[in-house]
Amino acid sequence: MRVTVAQIAPRLNRSNLAEAISIVVAHKEKSNLILFPELSLSGYMLQDKLLEDAWNIDELDSLKDLSLDVDIVVGAALRDGDDFFNVALYFSAGKLLSKHDKVHLPNYGMFEEARYFRAGKVFESFLTKFGRVSMVVCEDLWHKSVHEDLMEQNPDYIIALVASPARGFSDNGLEIEEKWYAIIKSVAVECSAKLIFVNRVGFEDGLGFWGGSCIVDAKANIVHKLPRYKKRVETFEIEGN
Repeated sequence: MRVTVAQIAPRLNRSNLAEAISIVVAHKEKSNLILFPELSLSGYMLQDKLLEDAWNIDELDSLKDLSLDVDIVVGAALRDGDDFFNVALYFSAGKLLSKHDKVHLPNYGMFEEARYFRAGKVFESFLTKFGRVSMVVCEDLWHKSVHEDLMEQNPDYIIALVASPARGFSDNGLEIEEKWYAIIKSVAVECSAKLIFVNRVGFEDGLGFWGGSCIVDAKANIVHKLPRYKKRVETFEIEGN
């Protein structure tokens, strides 16, 4: 299985869709699955811009069409009537195969997601041509109850779309990176699953995002990893189940 991880720096406008399409077109011939970070079509610090920049699902038909050639996972701010959701979308075979609404919306410190988004309610797994997949969005993975839900689902692959700001700088490295890697390694082992962690980079309103996207095997080994702070789009071969 060939997986392309797009560690990009989304902007706070709708131009992100065009960038995602260009990345998919450039990599679809050598990839089975292309993944983008949390809110990759929208930018993170949307706040009141949600009213003008959130997507309706039918505006993303271009990704649906491209998924005839390669499976695609993106993060977006999605409008549903009067509500807005922070979602992970999985497109495959010309259709939207699955949608995960972020359940745990942080609302502390620098985070105000619960003020703008409605929380999702469930975690689900679904079948793809590669096996059973579960999707989570960032803060979801910081809750032990979610780990228990994932274990019940028994996925072959866990996809984690993330927008994690850099914080906790020390002489020993980046504390948030250490915490994230501890979590995803633990979840991979608990679920006996491969975990694909896709974090963004770039800056928004004083927040800097650290990247470090990686693929973890079921024994907690980081088998592929992208650098901190740098935009990268790279394709990796990972063993199937």
